[in-house]
Formats: sequence, C-alpha cells, structure tokens
Amino acid sequence: MSVDNSSWLTAPTNLTLLQDEVHVWRIHLDQPDTQLQQLTATLSSDEVCRAKRFYKEQHRQRFIAGRGILRTILSRYLDVEPQILQFSYEPSGKPVLADAFADRKLWFNLTHSQGLALCAVSCDRKIGVDLEYVRPISDVLSLANRFFAPGEYTVLSSLTPHQMQEVFFRYWTCKEAYLKATGVGIAQLEQIEVLLTPGQPAKLKTEEQWSLLEMVPDSNSVAAIAVEGSGIRLTRWQY
Repeated sequence: MSVDNSSWLTAPTNLTLLQDEVHVWRIHLDQPDTQLQQLTATLSSDEVCRAKRFYKEQHRQRFIAGRGILRTILSRYLDVEPQILQFSYEPSGKPVLADAFADRKLWFNLTHSQGLALCAVSCDRKIGVDLEYVRPISDVLSLANRFFAPGEYTVLSSLTPHQMQEVFFRYWTCKEAYLKATGVGIAQLEQIEVLLTPGQPAKLKTEEQWSLLEMVPDSNSVAAIAVEGSGIRLTRWQY
C-alpha cells in the first residue's frame, strides 16, 4: 500500500461541487492549541458538552478538531459561517444538515482513525466513508466467517497471512462506508457483499446502483467511499 501525497490538492477559495463529483478531505486531527481554540468557538453547545465527556485529553482535542474542521469545510460549500451550521441526527447517530439547510442538497460523512480523519462530500447523493489503519488481527478468519459473505470468506482464506490482514480491512471499510451512507448500521454487515479482484476496483455485488471508491490516505491504512449512483469523479483535498 503506497500513499500518493501528490494526489491530495490544496482546495481553491471558491469551491464548486457538481452532481457527478465527490470531494474527500484529508484532515490531521492533532492541531495546535491556538487552532483548537478557534475551532471550539465554532461548535454548538451540545458539541462542547460531548467534547467535555471524553476522559482522555487527546481524544477530546481530536473530537474538537474533527467537528470544528467539518463545520469549516461544509461552511465553504454553503457560504455561511461555521458556527451557523446546524445538524440533526439519524437513528444510527449519523449527523446530517438540519432542515434549514436541506434545500442545498449537500451530503457528507466523516470518519477518523487515530490522528487522521476523512470527510467525504457530495451533491444530492447519499455518501459514506470509512478509514482504518491495518493492524494484526489474530482471529481474522473467524471474524470474516461471522460478518462476511461466503464468497468473501473464500477469498480471504486463500491469501497469505499478510495479504489477509490488508484485504480484511478493505472489505471492512467498503462495507462500513455503504452502511454509513444508508444509515443502516453495523448489524447488517454480513448482508453486504463486496467483490474484490486483484487489480480491479471494488464493487458492491448486492447494491449495484452504488459506487465504491478506494484509497490509501496514509501509510498502512485503507479507506473507502460509498456513493449513490455511478460515473463518479473523485477529487482529493488536503485540509
């Protein structure tokens, strides 16, 4: 897995987002104190309360950075101040723009792992994103047997131990991205089947009207975006 940092661009001042486009932002969550203070000022009272509930200071700071930068990014598309944005929450807990901004038809999703986050944004298309750092899992095949489709399990069990870990997380991020896009939740993980072929892009076998976009945003990591429709053009921005 190699990271192509040259593909992560600096966003222009005037952002445009067409219906066949998806923008994904790479965000470093470990921000300096001055930046954290500015981001905290953009949060709603309930977000500030959530931040205070984190036991570890690092987790609190990363939550503030994630939510504050999410507000900053979305405000650029909507041309409003970040603190003006209002969110409502789906039953799964996924934040969406509140009704006051519904006419803008902006869909987004945020994921994070360790000190890295990704924010995916689309226009009038449901979207989900998931990011995982690849790490050793001792019972990877038993987990696959429990949560994956039989065809996926067969693919995994044919791989070398090193390949197995990476491909497990590729399956996982693809499934999670779709479940986050639809707001269904992890309980239906085994009902979503992904086709992974060496050298070919991942595809959702069970949901053909959806597209999967895979990427390697950092060393030893994998990520996937699930977006409604086809013919999607992806642009990567570095926050």
